[in-house]
Amino acid sequence: MTEAVTFWDGVYAARPAATHPRPNTRLTEVATPLPPGDALDLGCGDGGDALWLAGQGWQVTAADISAVAVERLAALARAHGLGDRVTAVRHDLRDSFPEGTFDLICAHYLHTPFDLDRAGVLRAAAHALRPGGRLLVVDHGSTAPWSWNQDPDVRYPSPREVAAGIALDPAAWTIERADAPRRIATGPGGRTAEVTDHVLLIRRNP
Repeated sequence: MTEAVTFWDGVYAARPAATHPRPNTRLTEVATPLPPGDALDLGCGDGGDALWLAGQGWQVTAADISAVAVERLAALARAHGLGDRVTAVRHDLRDSFPEGTFDLICAHYLHTPFDLDRAGVLRAAAHALRPGGRLLVVDHGSTAPWSWNQDPDVRYPSPREVAAGIALDPAAWTIERADAPRRIATGPGGRTAEVTDHVLLIRRNP
């Protein structure tokens, strides 16, 4: 077991298992108008995004490095009557990527204290899109008071910088959105704080 797996298993094991995890705001903004299809959730965590997508009629593959997170999500999907729409799989994205092609791939807050070729992972995700499919990348643009990373010198690349790092051919992929909206986030124990999201939405051209 790698250090990264041990770390993330510990993060999730230390949390109470969520019974009704909420989806990310940026996902509901982007996905609500889209017709349901096949979705891939990279770094599914507590499973709020995967369960929401499944409830909207999507067929969801949800991947996480943590076996604790994956097992909890599989059980939660069954408990919500969505077991036939959610496939939870463990992947260390440094070594493997889920198989298949997708209409929507989302990567919310795919940050880690361990080495990860994030641009390479997101490039692989873009190539796993079907024509017309979208890749939604939502990153932290600020540090929440409850974040595991409280490094005062941390720098969050802008959405355009993230897009430049992925280095996709503009003839084949189009940037539909690259902005930095703010919102009020709720953390552990009901604490709230204003945070910034860095939102990048890329569409594979038909």
